[in-house]
Amino acid sequence: MSCLPRWLGAAALAGALFAPAAQAGIFDDDEARKAILDLRQKLEQSNEQQRVRQAELNAQMADQIAQLKRSLLDLNTQLEMLRADNAKLRGQGEQLTRDVAELQRYAKDLQQGVDDRMRKFEPQKVSVDGKEFSADPDEKRSYDDAMVLLRKGEFGPASSALASFQKRHPASGYNESVLFWLGNAYYGKRDYKDAIASFRTLVGGYPDSAKAPEALLAIANCQVELKDTKGARRTIDELIKTYPKSEAAQAGRERLASLK
Repeated sequence: MSCLPRWLGAAALAGALFAPAAQAGIFDDDEARKAILDLRQKLEQSNEQQRVRQAELNAQMADQIAQLKRSLLDLNTQLEMLRADNAKLRGQGEQLTRDVAELQRYAKDLQQGVDDRMRKFEPQKVSVDGKEFSADPDEKRSYDDAMVLLRKGEFGPASSALASFQKRHPASGYNESVLFWLGNAYYGKRDYKDAIASFRTLVGGYPDSAKAPEALLAIANCQVELKDTKGARRTIDELIKTYPKSEAAQAGRERLASLK
């Protein structure tokens, strides 16, 4: 039994030598597999964490986007409100501008109306027989109306209007002319005594009047109509003596020749 074949013994010896190495190889594979499994698990855990983190980031981003959209919507709403307010204010401004323009026109018209009414009461510059003076509008109108009647030959109404003017405006600048034309109005309706009185008032009150010489000649004419030849001659002598260079004096001289 001790005499085993050599090759069998060698095989047994090789088996004994290589057995630990084979067993070590088996252990190495298990550890590698375990390491791979651990690595895979860690990778899956990392991927899961990454997915969770990504999901959180996505959620946060979605919230931010939603909030941004809400902010943009609010901003757009505010802009629309501002546009509406601006349009309203612009409309109010335009209306205010129109109102102001209308008020300005009204104020201008009102002022014009006041000026027109005041102008009716303000004295005016007038000129009669080369004499300039101020007269109230009512005063001027009364005088003009009376003169219109006189020019029409309506001596009665004209004399009444002129006499009324004297009473209403005793200090008027027209009085010199009024006395002269009142005398003519009386003469026109053959009221010679009143005519003489009016002409005498003119000569006595306004001896420097351009109408005074004519008034004396008119008095002489009234006296002739009253058959007072002597009185007419005296009046013409007065005219020639007082106003020798006047046209009325020349006419008086011619008239005097016929009063014999």
